[in-house]
Amino acid sequence: MHPNFENTAIAFQLKTDSELERAYFLFKLIANEPLVRIGTAVTNFAIKAHLPIEGLIRATVFDHFCGGVNEEDCIPSIDKMFDKGVSSILDYSVEGKEVDNQFDFALNKTLEVLDFVKEKDAMPFAVFKPTGFGRLKLYEKISSKESLSDEESAEWQRVVNRYDQVCKKAHDLDVSLLIDAEESWMQDAADDLVLEMMRKYNKQKPVVFNTVQMYRWDRMEYLKKLHQIAESENFKVGLKVVRGAYMEKENERADEQGYTSPICKSKKETDENFDAAVEYIMDHLDRFSIFAGTHNEKSSYKLIDQMEAMNLEVSNTHIWFGQLYGMSDHITFNLAEAGYNVAKYVPYGPVKDVMPYLIRRAEENTSVAGQTTRELTLLKKEKKRREQE
Repeated sequence: MHPNFENTAIAFQLKTDSELERAYFLFKLIANEPLVRIGTAVTNFAIKAHLPIEGLIRATVFDHFCGGVNEEDCIPSIDKMFDKGVSSILDYSVEGKEVDNQFDFALNKTLEVLDFVKEKDAMPFAVFKPTGFGRLKLYEKISSKESLSDEESAEWQRVVNRYDQVCKKAHDLDVSLLIDAEESWMQDAADDLVLEMMRKYNKQKPVVFNTVQMYRWDRMEYLKKLHQIAESENFKVGLKVVRGAYMEKENERADEQGYTSPICKSKKETDENFDAAVEYIMDHLDRFSIFAGTHNEKSSYKLIDQMEAMNLEVSNTHIWFGQLYGMSDHITFNLAEAGYNVAKYVPYGPVKDVMPYLIRRAEENTSVAGQTTRELTLLKKEKKRREQE
């Protein structure tokens, strides 16, 4: 059954009228680029100055884009979505921490979530960010092949141990683990570490999933190389395929430091790159499993068409679709209605600590042409439909 992404009754079935109004209001704000910039600056200042704005943030942007402040807080949303066939991936979205006890805290959070995943059918994956487990500067140093001091070598070994602890637990519990991608200048170190984990824990099935950001023009090469290694060493590959989340930062750094930007020259090239990666993985499903993280309708339909052309069941366990909580409900819930495997990334964490994530979401929505307009059009359509009922 081909999903209809225009069906707003299914898309927004879990939203009350007031939640629908709030979503419309938020996307209206996000559509205004100067307002997002000013709002970001004011919010950052207010948090640093300890002004009492957490309640306002919680009632608006936080509750729309996040599941809650802790795991238990997220359960009602997770259960409601699962009743409609939508799975959840709990994502502890605290960013920019720099010391060992905070990395150990993120490790323990991920280990706890793995227990949740094992217990709850509604949660098919756990996830973590590389910089949740170690300093960005350390990844960067290793990626640029600089030699480490004894102290840094010991620090890196602790990062390796964190990865290994989480991947081993995922393997032992027989659940899947997504590892996010980050900035290009630190990604090589993370990729190499994830490869080691795949070699170790993906012998029978893809437990460990790496993430490829296809706005990078060099990722098809990485994908094919990874495939060759997996074939020759006989392990499975799990890959989350996304367009990417750090475009402006990547281009600015390349410009400042005078090197060629790793980012595709146009949105069209990025789209083609993304679709090429998905097609390549689908052509080698004997070795790969895919988590297609996309808010793009055309890319979603292309993957659906490829599944149909290959006579695959809509619920094929090697193929997952994913969107972020608070965005693209018209894709998520209509895919679920048609029986496809689909999951929402559900960010959570203390309001203050999750703000960098929320600010990035707002900026991303502002910079992606058409994304916010599409959300607003669908929300408007659903409001009108309800008024006429």
